[in-house]
Amino acid sequence: MPEGDTVYRAARLLDRRLSGHVLLATDFRVPQLATIDLAGATVLETVSRGKHLLTRIDTAQKAWTLHTHLKMEGAWRVHAPGERWRRPAHQARVVLRTAGAEAVGFSLGVVELLPRAQEHEVVGHLGPDLLGPDWDEQEALRRLLEDPARPLNEVLLDQTRLAGIGNMYMAELCFTGGVHPRTPVGEVPDLRRLVLRAKQMLELNKQRAVQSTTGDLRDRERMWVYRRDKRPCRRCGTPVEVDMTGPEGRERATYWCPACQPTAG
Repeated sequence: MPEGDTVYRAARLLDRRLSGHVLLATDFRVPQLATIDLAGATVLETVSRGKHLLTRIDTAQKAWTLHTHLKMEGAWRVHAPGERWRRPAHQARVVLRTAGAEAVGFSLGVVELLPRAQEHEVVGHLGPDLLGPDWDEQEALRRLLEDPARPLNEVLLDQTRLAGIGNMYMAELCFTGGVHPRTPVGEVPDLRRLVLRAKQMLELNKQRAVQSTTGDLRDRERMWVYRRDKRPCRRCGTPVEVDMTGPEGRERATYWCPACQPTAG
């Protein structure tokens, strides 16, 4: 699933290419919106909230928000008019066309059109956004510690605690913090430092298409432990381990170094 910085870049792309422009045509390829036509409306802006995208569109009668979520495989691409799409047409869920651009949302996990005043219904449950203008460190720490016995990996992935962290950042933050992913969050030695590092990682990576937590942008050298199972730990040489962890039905692959991140307890 895309991380918060990936979604931030998608919002920035849509905002740069569509904002201030009139929609010449729209095509919503989801059953609940199939009859909607927003041609003639003006795109106000696109912003990200955690892993959610909010594209604000104004018609003469109403202020709308197009709410989309990439989920596991979604992506927004912007093409020049008449340019061949970079993904198959059958994957398209939304098409927004202006005089100078054609934005296509492929394999989107969520597509909703709602009155602007109802945005809180789809993003109001989220915790502080690591890349948001209203970032609140103290509120993030309060939410993370509401259940001190909950495993760190589960808490970091819970978007109602902290918005923007996915499986990759979860694994990398646990490693750089020197804590096992299953450590109870209340027992993490310096949770504030871990949160500050999370914000730093996302802030750095939101500016570039290639994500890295090591500072090395070379292929296969960008991560400390994520997707490096059975390969030597970069710090100590111990083989990195991987296991499926998390609540039943929502398990995720979790990576850690058994030497650098001793088992909780």
